Amino acid sequence: MSDVSDPAQQPVTPEPEKQASSYSWYVLGVLVVVYILNFVDRQIISILAVDIKRDLQLTDSDMGFLGGAAFAVFYALFGIPLGRLADNWNRVRLLSIGLALWSTMTALSGFARDQITLTFARMGVGIGEATASPTAYSLISDYFPKRQRATAIAIYSSGLYIGGGISLFIGAAIVESWNVAYPGGGPLGLVGWQAAFLAVGVPGLLVALWVATLREPARGAMDGVASHGSARPFADFLADLSTIVPPFTLIGAWKRGPAAFAINVLVAALLSAFAWIMIQLTGNLPQWSAVALGYYAVFSWACVLREKDAPTFRLIWGTPAFICTTLGYGMVALTAYALAFWSAPYAEVVLGLPKKELAFVLGANGAVSGFVGVILGGRLADAWRARNPAGRVLVILFGVVAPVIPIWIGYSTENATLFYVMNFVAGMFGAAALGAAAATTQDLVLPRMRGTATASFFLGTTLVGLCFGPYMVGQISDLTGTVVNGKLVGDLRTGILSLLAVVPVAVALLVYAYRSVPAAEATLIERSGEAVAG
Repeated sequence: MSDVSDPAQQPVTPEPEKQASSYSWYVLGVLVVVYILNFVDRQIISILAVDIKRDLQLTDSDMGFLGGAAFAVFYALFGIPLGRLADNWNRVRLLSIGLALWSTMTALSGFARDQITLTFARMGVGIGEATASPTAYSLISDYFPKRQRATAIAIYSSGLYIGGGISLFIGAAIVESWNVAYPGGGPLGLVGWQAAFLAVGVPGLLVALWVATLREPARGAMDGVASHGSARPFADFLADLSTIVPPFTLIGAWKRGPAAFAINVLVAALLSAFAWIMIQLTGNLPQWSAVALGYYAVFSWACVLREKDAPTFRLIWGTPAFICTTLGYGMVALTAYALAFWSAPYAEVVLGLPKKELAFVLGANGAVSGFVGVILGGRLADAWRARNPAGRVLVILFGVVAPVIPIWIGYSTENATLFYVMNFVAGMFGAAALGAAAATTQDLVLPRMRGTATASFFLGTTLVGLCFGPYMVGQISDLTGTVVNGKLVGDLRTGILSLLAVVPVAVALLVYAYRSVPAAEATLIERSGEAVAG
């Protein structure tokens, strides 16, 4: 008879599976509110575009720049050092500071008198908003177990669509009410669109105080992997910041050796040449200068990351599954951001719909379709992930292909009802991809790298999606437009339908990701070369 006192013979009690607490869901609710404000402040420019374009004498491509690259480049670039700071410092404090900054800059947009001042205000909004998702994604990953993470991120991401929808309704209501009350301009000479910026910016300062009351969770606790950040978070932040700001990038490259300096200068020269060619072709100096700056800064930062944090570099930039997932979803984002910005001006200019009506319908459409799509997509992604390590990528692919027919029908018809319905369907299908893409990239890195991974993921959605989506539509609209009474009238219909050209590229990237994600996730520690404490 065996000795039951022998430890080897005793039954092993499995460690209880970690659960999300009620406080976890409370934190998630606060983060959703923050993300709603994030997108109200970011997207309100859409419903104000026709008024801004008229008052500041701008073209569609100028508006595409203001709605895209003016915000996107600085959002993406500051997301890099701020993502690292989220890995190393108190995430709750960082988020509350960032919210206060972007709310202030949104309010200051209301005092813009020309394209230059509005551009600088939009840059400030981008810098502040760069704190939001790196901190939120990292907090969510430490408040929710892996099996619920895509659902939690999808719920958080619903703020994107709710905020975008609310921004249209609020913006239209304020503009019409203000212009009726003050037809010649109100206090300080402000017109309706300027008042709208002020009205949505100020409340964010109060929410920033609320965010500051949240508790900071232990890093890696939900995954059972102890994870500790840098002991010098702000010194590392300033060092990271210097890697993206010329000419400090050149100084840093020189310190890494003559070869690194030569490569850095060569890349800067090639990007400058590309920008010069595109400026000559399009006449848009701000757009292509911002693009060249953005891509050069990202290259410089990636080189520094490779030297200073090789494990993180290997799991992000050195992992094709991560890159293809990010770029594939970036193409989804390109279309989504373009439609989010241009659908309201399209309905107002091309279909001749009243601003208040289209704002209400498109706003409700965007909020409901986005919320439903992102929640269902997140749930489906988690369910498919349980059966297939690459199951979430299939949901991203759906978000690429499914919106094609609704977009074609919606932006070809003259019928307002059909336009609204197809816009709803396209938005719902496209939104399904977000939670799946974000959760996939989080699963491809170690816990301490999640803030940096989030910043890298948003490089794809901003420097690819937001940087080019609104501008691409505006530029093609200008190129295919006609001159009426000495003024260029763009062809927004052609501009929007041109977005469908990115679908084959996205499909190719995501098919590769589907094939490579399982092996990449299964070899995280080995490929990072990093010892992880249990």
